Amino acid sequence: MSEDTHRPLRFAMIATGGIAETALAPAVKNAAGAEFWSVLSRDAGRARDFAERHGAGSPRPAHTDLDALLADPELDAVIIASADALHAEQCIAAAGAGKHVFCEKPMATTTADAERMTAACRDAGVRLGIAYHMRWHRGHRDLAAAAQAGRFGTLRHMRAQWTMRAPDASNWRARSEVGRWWGLAAVGTHCLDQVRWYMMPSCGEVTRLTPVITRNVFHGPHDETALLALEFESGATAEICTSVLFDAPRRMEVYGSDGYALFDDTLGRYGAGRIVTHEGEHAFEPVDPYTGEVEDFAASVREDRDPEVNGEEGARNVALLEEAVA
Repeated sequence: MSEDTHRPLRFAMIATGGIAETALAPAVKNAAGAEFWSVLSRDAGRARDFAERHGAGSPRPAHTDLDALLADPELDAVIIASADALHAEQCIAAAGAGKHVFCEKPMATTTADAERMTAACRDAGVRLGIAYHMRWHRGHRDLAAAAQAGRFGTLRHMRAQWTMRAPDASNWRARSEVGRWWGLAAVGTHCLDQVRWYMMPSCGEVTRLTPVITRNVFHGPHDETALLALEFESGATAEICTSVLFDAPRRMEVYGSDGYALFDDTLGRYGAGRIVTHEGEHAFEPVDPYTGEVEDFAASVREDRDPEVNGEEGARNVALLEEAVA
């Protein structure tokens, strides 16, 4: 890996699916301190098209072999946007090649794999970040800071609901070959991250998780509707609802002893929505949260610090997902 810290961090994209195409590659292009350099796909033509469409900077940008992509001495980091079960081995290979790793969520399908990933990056001296873009929603950041500053008094409860309606069970997350959860992996992991981000600084760690998981419509191996009830060390509580069976308002709620915040349609890709607190409307400027997470990761490498969500926190999220479906 190049030691030139004055040029942008050069990223390779591992996988060319929807999130890479519509969110991550544009974010790298727009992020300060980042450059889209190369791409890996199982299909050579798809890799070439992706590289051309997003302006990859490498003289040899399109790859179908991971080792060949990682052998590039001008490459600094990878973004792992592949199916969940592939993350661990791809991350460990990248770390072994001296590349920093920014991994889509959930970072793995077992806690053991998440811990292997964290150890591999630590041992190789490279950064590992997990892509929870909802932390970079401007309104979410404003209110997280407010909560931690005591604006709502003592935090007592939080609620997050994020659902969608799948027409059938053809989604890859519904199958066991390359994933372990369906709605919980698609959006529930974000809800867990938001709840922990807001609550843990004052409420401590999660001490109890009580799940209700249903699989009664498509009768597959993975969660269709999931309800998670959480208790924290302080006695504060949280509830999470995810589903692939129905459309409902995307909503997050924070309640404290002295106030509250209600988030309508803020959960999603676009950094928009509406927030109302006990003090009235909270105005914020919508910004692309994916750009924010890429900029933070690039800065973490330059500044030799942890990114916003490091491997240890990503592994804790996986452990809670495992507990939910145990």
